[in-house]
Amino acid sequence: MKVVVLAGGISTERDVSLVSGSNIYRALKANGHKAILLDVYLGYDGDTDGIFDKEIDWTESVSAVSVSAPDIASVKALRPDGDRNFFGPNVLKLCAEADVVFMGLHGENGENGKIQAVFDLMGIKYTGTGAASSAICMNKQIAKEIMAYNGVPVPKGVHLHRGDDTVNTIGYPCIVKACSGGSSVGVYLCNNEEEYIQGLKEAFNLDNEVLVEEYISGREFSVCVMDGRAMPIIEIAPLNGFYDYKNKYQAGSAVETCPAKLDENKTKEMMSYAERGYRALRIECYARLDFLMNDEGKLFCLEANTLPGMTPTSLVPQEAAAMGINFNDLVEKMLRSAINK
Repeated sequence: MKVVVLAGGISTERDVSLVSGSNIYRALKANGHKAILLDVYLGYDGDTDGIFDKEIDWTESVSAVSVSAPDIASVKALRPDGDRNFFGPNVLKLCAEADVVFMGLHGENGENGKIQAVFDLMGIKYTGTGAASSAICMNKQIAKEIMAYNGVPVPKGVHLHRGDDTVNTIGYPCIVKACSGGSSVGVYLCNNEEEYIQGLKEAFNLDNEVLVEEYISGREFSVCVMDGRAMPIIEIAPLNGFYDYKNKYQAGSAVETCPAKLDENKTKEMMSYAERGYRALRIECYARLDFLMNDEGKLFCLEANTLPGMTPTSLVPQEAAAMGINFNDLVEKMLRSAINK
């Protein structure tokens, strides 16, 4: 098949997306597909005639994920017309020519449903869930409300808009997070008022909406749900601090165990909540749902990630491996799920 892998963009998760896209592209090529890798924002200025049959090294400019957030201003400077058209040169043209688009994007514009909506209008097939569920899951507050209504436990929290009264009613320690962030960018653990005020400032620099949630001491887990069925649970144990951006993408920063060491009842409970959240949020194809379990064994679902990372340290490939599914086969399953939806 002719496949466009979309990556990059201008979200805070740009670097992660480029590495995910590179890995996906290599897997598709190994699986025999005619794949190209495009930065959705920068596009491709070259000759597009017969491009799916050309031998081009589409990954030569992609390196490992930086442990700091990318310099988005410098990326935007490469596109003087970027404020008028998000899509880079030839992106929509090539996506329309492909049999399917593999979404290697993360964060704003990739996971918020806008690109999915454009593709729906153009009749372009793509991997992952649709526009509506993408938008719902991108807003952590809306997703929490829907999950709680459907019996999935979530942390206690307060939803703030820019200009609201910011007095802390949750207590300390607490978590401050940008409402529509990803990869733990814009997430701050606050132990006192000074840290809380700084956390709000940083989070509001990234988003107009912020969540303040109770801090839950305990164990961290993640569950991928594919086509409605939960995969093996993975436990994440950061060596220092919590599972922030650095601990997610710097090799050796966390111990990840899959399948997680849980008793049978707790395993079934978490997998059931993951599948229930997947259905409640109207997700299609696949998503990764993140959980905390406190010291008393109570579970809390934090969020659903509709385009989970596919980097060397990402969680979903590890869950697939626990089922005997290698990375190339996982990519193929995701591709086939998009064709069949």
